[in-house]
This record gives sequence, C-alpha cells and structure tokens, in this order.
Amino acid sequence: MALDDMHERLVSSLETSEAIRAAFADHPRHRFIPDLVWPSTTGLPLFRTADPERWARIVYAQDAVTIQANDGGAGPRNEPSSSSSAPQLMADMIAVARVEPGMHVLEVGTGSGWNAAVLAALVGPTGQVTSLEIDPDVAAHARARLEGTGVRLITGALPPGTGAYDAVIATCAVSRVPSEWLASARPGAVVVTPWAASSDWQRTPVAALVRGPDGTATGPFVCDAMFMHDRTQRVPDGAFPGLGRRPEATSVLPFTSGEVVEHGLLTRLMLMLPGIRVGLGVRPFNGGHGRIVYLGASDGSWVYLWPDGSATGGGPSPLAERLHEAHRRLSEAGMPGLEEFSLTVDATCRVTSASLGVWEHPPRSH
Repeated sequence: MALDDMHERLVSSLETSEAIRAAFADHPRHRFIPDLVWPSTTGLPLFRTADPERWARIVYAQDAVTIQANDGGAGPRNEPSSSSSAPQLMADMIAVARVEPGMHVLEVGTGSGWNAAVLAALVGPTGQVTSLEIDPDVAAHARARLEGTGVRLITGALPPGTGAYDAVIATCAVSRVPSEWLASARPGAVVVTPWAASSDWQRTPVAALVRGPDGTATGPFVCDAMFMHDRTQRVPDGAFPGLGRRPEATSVLPFTSGEVVEHGLLTRLMLMLPGIRVGLGVRPFNGGHGRIVYLGASDGSWVYLWPDGSATGGGPSPLAERLHEAHRRLSEAGMPGLEEFSLTVDATCRVTSASLGVWEHPPRSH
C-alpha cells in the first residue's frame, strides 16, 4: 500500500472532530518521521532504506514512534528520548486544549514536528504555533520538515512571552509544572500536560489544567499515557522495589494483578496512593513468569501483588494494606474513571493535589 493511502486510512480511523481530522489529513505522518527509528528498547535501530515496508508499518501502526534513543548517544538499552506520539493521543490532547483558528498555541517538545504541523493547520493563517525543542539535533530535523507551515520553532526549554498563549500542549511529562508554562498562558487558557510524581514512574496521565487569574491551575486528568519525562526534571531511576529482598509478610487481597491490568486500574491506584511508586513488572511465578503490580515507598517498603491475589513485601510501611484500602475506596465510589481525578497547581507551581475527591489523604507537594 502506498504511504499516502496508509496515511488516509490512519486519519479515517481517528475518533475526533472533522476539523482535527482535516488538520491531520493535511500533513502525512511519513513526511515527518526520520529515516532512522528505534522499533524497540532492545536490538538495532531500523534504517528506512534497509526495510522500507517495515519502516512504513511502524510509521502507520498508530503507536508512538521512537525517533531518538539515549539523548542521541549509546547505551545498553534504546531508552526513548524523543518520539512521535500516537496519533489518537495527539488528537485527544489537541481536542481538550480547544485549539481553534486564530489561536496562539505553545507546544513543548517538538519531536518529529508532526504535532506542530497539525496544530498550525488548525490555527490557520491568523494564528501562530510556537514549538520548543530542547535537543538541537531533533530540532534541526523538525525545522526542515516544518518549512512552509508557519511554525516558529525555538531550540531550548523556555517559552518566549508572558500571557501570550491561548493554549499550551506539552508532549513530555513533568512532576512540577514549570512556572514559565503557566506564566506564558493567558488566564483561562488550557495547559495540557502529562504528569507523574517522579520521572521513574511508569504512568504519566494527561491533565487539562485551566490557568486561573491568580496564577494557579487546576483541571481533570483526561487520558492515560506513558510519556518521556522533561529532561530538565529527570531524576536517576530508583532501584526496582524489593529487588533481591526476601518477603517479610504475606497476605491475600480480594483482587489480582491481572484484574488491575484488565480493568485499567493501575493509574487510578497510583493517584490514590500519594508518594507511592506504582507499576507493572514480571517475576517468576508457578514455574513460569507472571505479571505483578509493584509498590515502592521512599522508606524502602515494597509489596508485590501476584496473579493469584497474594501480596508479598517488606519494610516498615503497610503497603499491602494501603493498596487494599485504595482499591476498596475505588470500588465504593463505583470505579470512577480517570476524568474524576484532578490535578491542582498552586501559584508557586507546586503540585498540591493529584487525587480523587473521595480520597482523604492530605495534599502533598513536589
């Protein structure tokens, strides 16, 4: 199938408005993805000339495409450091930002340039898209692909202008919403950003924050995601909770790791457990391997929830009990969706709340 036909099929599959779909149609994805991509975190990168058909399948698989690994260097794994986001996720984030003709939009994280081009098509000739890219090599690629779109691309991390933008869309996750982002947005503007308490947390749900007149911002989480973290806020990856340690306690919970995954509860449990690192892993189980839900705390406490509902762990904090309590509260609230959780940022840009209304844990700051 020709690349243009593949793009047409991708656009027709998007669940979004006709205006957003038309903006995607104006800019085929394959014109923005570089010839060198990383199909997975292990193995060799793929050169387009080596296997054009595989390259095309990756580009139009409707997933994120890694266009840079290890910040442009080498490493034992291909750790993604720049990517083209999944098309449906792009469309969803653009929709909640309420991008319309004539708007001035700030994008943080240019990547391939495709998202910026789509935004430029939406704001039209009376609007303006400014895109920030921290990596000079990635910026150089995007600048060449964005020629003629009207996008203003800035190599760096700081946006120009105060109160200059009607919407802000970040394609990287943060733990602390930068003050420069909020200052650049006019009151009432939507700031769409992935968030996680730390850069070594797996899930980065996307929040749509409305910037208040006093410099605060608050809004709901709108979709789940796994974005790379802002390079200016990265912290070293912590050790895998409980790795190499013998369990000190065992209990049985009324739900399993499989149920958490199947019901899409992982991110909601993360938001219900302030300060606790929550994620998925694989460990030996019943002669094979089983998927576990793991929890880790700053005091070294840990717990694994196994496929049979058993929970093993150690350390001073009762993490199995906290996991059980969080699940119980979700159940009593009718298993509310992610949109029932909200993120609040104060005037100093500290995250002061990331929780569901039924949760009574005191606010925390970062």
